[in-house]
Amino acid sequence: MTAPSSQPGAEAVRVQTGGARRRRPARSEGAAAERRLGWLLCAPAAVVMVAVTGYPILYSVWLSLQRYDLRFPDDREFVGLANYGTVLSNEFWWNAFFVTMLITVVSVAIEFVLGFGLALVMHRTLVGRGLVRTSALIPYGIVTVVAAFSWRYAWTPGTGYLANLFTPEQAPLTDRASALAIIILAEVWKTTPFMALLLMAGLALVPEDLLKAAAVDGAGAWQRFVSVMLPVMKPAILVALLFRTLDAFRIFDNIFILTGGANDTSSVSMLTYTNLIQGLNLGIGSTLSVLIFITVAIIAFLFVKLFGAAAPGSTQEGAR
Repeated sequence: MTAPSSQPGAEAVRVQTGGARRRRPARSEGAAAERRLGWLLCAPAAVVMVAVTGYPILYSVWLSLQRYDLRFPDDREFVGLANYGTVLSNEFWWNAFFVTMLITVVSVAIEFVLGFGLALVMHRTLVGRGLVRTSALIPYGIVTVVAAFSWRYAWTPGTGYLANLFTPEQAPLTDRASALAIIILAEVWKTTPFMALLLMAGLALVPEDLLKAAAVDGAGAWQRFVSVMLPVMKPAILVALLFRTLDAFRIFDNIFILTGGANDTSSVSMLTYTNLIQGLNLGIGSTLSVLIFITVAIIAFLFVKLFGAAAPGSTQEGAR
């Protein structure tokens, strides 16, 4: 825990971190004025952002504490945390949560490996670099709904070329295991270029002189990759994994088009849509939305804590 303390007239601030004390130089008047100017310049944007995003969040929290079904508006009633108990004790929520986590973990892991390889190819390509990068980014440029429909037709028995090639006697989108595999495949195909793009930006941060010095010292290709490239690329890896994990956890489009959530393939976003839009149950739907928000916040917190000093604006010790 960081517990800064100061005394009037002191030239340094004593900071306690993990039982060890060290001194941090006091901020100069110029730096303090620059910091105040930064806050003043950011204040209008921060106020607008809080006003735009804060009200819907607070209203969703308020709705989640009520029994509010638009089909029976006269029965609206404040029920406290009863909706959270109803959702968290329901098997549909936990099944959707398991499906969402499975898709998130597997797809992001595959995308990271493939994206890293693709980023290395695009970074090292000397001939036709523009053509290679453009070709690799085409899937990410296609609208997700359009791409999902193409996958749906490809796996439709009788008319789909992939279904005729791999499962001519079956309908893979009607089976849970194969449907989840196709959903993950569609996610990986669509968003691997995005992962590669972010990792390629991280590769540009690795100094060539550092790699050459490591090679002169006898480090092999794998040692240079692990000991030189990965530490320098930690901020880019953090951004790539965090963005894709949060995006994958909110998966909706591919499931909606490919299976419609049938055969236990529904995600938490699909479950929220079913209750909030189709069921007109504002209380339960808002409760699901708040739980998704809390889960996303926990994932972001864990990523920042895991990568520590890699987070932009952090010190070498991970403090901000």
